[in-house]
Order: sequence, then C-alpha cells, then structure tokens
Amino acid sequence: MRMMWVVAFVCAVAWSVNAADSPQFRGPNRDGMFPETGLLQSWPDGGPEKVWVATGLGQGFSSASVVQGKIYLTGMLDEQIGTVFELNADGTLTRQIPYGPETLEKQAPGPRSTPTIDGERLYVLSGLGTLYCIDLASGEKKWEVSILERFSGEMGIWHIAESVLVDGDRVICTPGGPDAIMAALNKMTGETVWVTKGLTDKTSYCSPTIFTHGGRRILTTATGSFIVGADAETGALLWSFAHEGPYDIHGVTPIYKDGLLYYVAGDGRTGGTLELSHDGSAVTPKWTDTTLDCLHHGVVLVDGYLYGTGYKGGGKLVCLEWATGKVMWTTEEVQLGAVVYADGMLYVYEGPKAGIVSLVKAQPTGFERTGSFAVTDGADQHWAHPTIANGRLYIRHGEALIAYDIAAK
Repeated sequence: MRMMWVVAFVCAVAWSVNAADSPQFRGPNRDGMFPETGLLQSWPDGGPEKVWVATGLGQGFSSASVVQGKIYLTGMLDEQIGTVFELNADGTLTRQIPYGPETLEKQAPGPRSTPTIDGERLYVLSGLGTLYCIDLASGEKKWEVSILERFSGEMGIWHIAESVLVDGDRVICTPGGPDAIMAALNKMTGETVWVTKGLTDKTSYCSPTIFTHGGRRILTTATGSFIVGADAETGALLWSFAHEGPYDIHGVTPIYKDGLLYYVAGDGRTGGTLELSHDGSAVTPKWTDTTLDCLHHGVVLVDGYLYGTGYKGGGKLVCLEWATGKVMWTTEEVQLGAVVYADGMLYVYEGPKAGIVSLVKAQPTGFERTGSFAVTDGADQHWAHPTIANGRLYIRHGEALIAYDIAAK
C-alpha cells in the first residue's frame, strides 16, 4: 500500500511539472510558447491519437483556453448569437453562455477572439467590437462595452479579431481612433481607467502584450499602420513606428527580447526589429526582412531564432536569426499556417484550405519534419491557432474542436 502511494505521488508530481493550463490566446504568455514537456518528438503515420471531437460549437475561429480542467472557446450559433462554450477535459459540453450579436463579415463570420480567463471571470471581444465580462460561476454577464462607440474607433475592413489582455485590475484593448489608440478598463466594472492618446489610427487584428525593459513595463501592439509602445501603468504613448501596407493588416503580436522588439505583417511587407532606448521611451530600426512576411499566423522565438510562415506565393516555413535577421532556412514543404511551440518542437497548422498539422524540429540547422496529419473534422477555413495544454493538442476547425494526445508514453 505504501509503495502504491509513493508511485501515485511521484506520478502526480511529474504530471504537475510537465503540464500547464493555457488561459488566453497563444498560451500563458501570449507568445505561442507552451511550457509543456514530456511530449512526443515524432508522430506515427496518421498523427497522434485523436482522443475526442466536440461538435456543434458554431461558426468562428477562437482558439481554446484551458483552465483547471475546463475548456472555453467561442462560436456563433443561429441568429447571429455569439456564445461561450464550456467543455470538460473529456470533451463533453457542460454549458453554453450566450453573450450577444456576432459578426457576419463574409470572409470570416463568427467570433475570432479567444477568451481570456482571469480567476472566475472570462473576457471576450466580439467581432463587432463589444467587450464582454462573464462571471464563470453564475454564467452571467457582469458588464459589456462597445469599445468603438465609447472611444470613437473605426471598424476595420474585416471587423475585429483582437484577444484582450488582462493586466492586474485592468483589461486592455485597442479601439483605435482619435481618442484612444489603446484603452484600459476596470476589469470588475468596465469603467475607463486610462486611454492612450497622441496617435490617430484605426485598430487592426493584433492582440496586445506587455514586456519589461529598463525597469519599465511597456504595453505594445500593432494598429492599422503603426507598431506602438505605451507605459503599461498609465497608458501614455512612448513611441510609434510607421509600418504601412495595402490593407492595414497587422495580426501578429510583437515579440520582445534583450532590448529588441520584433514586428511583422503579411502581403509582402517587411518585418524587422526595433531597438529600444535604455528607458524604453524611443525605438530605432535595427534590421528588416521580407522573407518572413507573416500575415496573422503568429511567430515564435526559440533559443535565438524566429520561426513562422511567410505569406507570398502561397507561403513557406521560415527560420530567421534573432540578432541579425539572417535567413537560416526556408521550406515550401510546410506553407501558410499558424505556428506554436512546445518541448523543442514547432506545431504548424496550415490553412486556410490545407488543414495539415506538422511537427517540426525547432532548429536553425535545417528543416526536419517528424510527423503530420490532416484535420478531417469540422468545416470552413483552417485559421484558428492551436492550443497545447496538459499533454493535449487542441485544434479548432469550424464548429468542431478536436483533442489529440501528444504526451510521450
């Protein structure tokens, strides 16, 4: 009996070290880096084991947020009703929480925002620009705010695709317009805490993040035509960097490391790094690149190298050196797709039509794929970003969420 207890305890400790929740878009730190270990380094033919498929989740492109054994994502049901779906870890649907109207924009109808979970509250921004706060214990809406109406923002050509950021007692979003290029709302009441003025532009499709540089916490995101930085405590604009293009598309959250901030956009535009001044109050361009023109599929930084998919010519998987922007390798064997990382490996979910998920070694020495499979459940475009949590890979495709077992046995 004592030996059985010891074995159970050791297994529980090992699981707690290897597994982690994912309470928001692109992982715990919003950077596509999932802190899982003990995962498969290669897949058998046909891919990893499909554990379950949940269907009936409506139209939409939300990733899954995973917290304390529950899975949350959004979808649009009949009559344009945006809904939060709550599932158990075994894929059974436990609740549907309607929150309000959703976008019928023809390119991507339904919600795009991934829910941000903070304690007992869930925050989601609709494709029409209304920010909702939902109490998870009761399922009730605590408040809602149209960020475009409150802050005089302009609706983008493809509507809203931002996943909001919770920072302390504030929830941060990007309304755009002359009054608030960014704004912080009290997360309990929805009241305005601060706004970022000094720049007039429309919102884009980017989700904000915060990094620390020179002892200062800096909020960064991308608007239609700018990469911006603001003081995370006050919202005061620190700097803006013009980065324009034909459709004002920015859908990739900037990445910070060691005094450099990486930005990128699609449609053949450049990406590059900005070097921050000592106090973070100014930026200077350091290097630019046109090979990795990532559209809205995310880029990850692993051990000094950037990995993502370029957009031109149907797309390709690219590896860049962080310090210089040097192209280490490219391949068209894996094309346009969302890229995330865990345990030494890249997970690339190709879309909008391919629906192929590839497992690729995150290494600068060359492309090496160690497994792939086709997503056959669900319908419509393959655009949602993968989530990795507690030894599972979650793929959202239309009205379906599919869970795969990627833990090493």
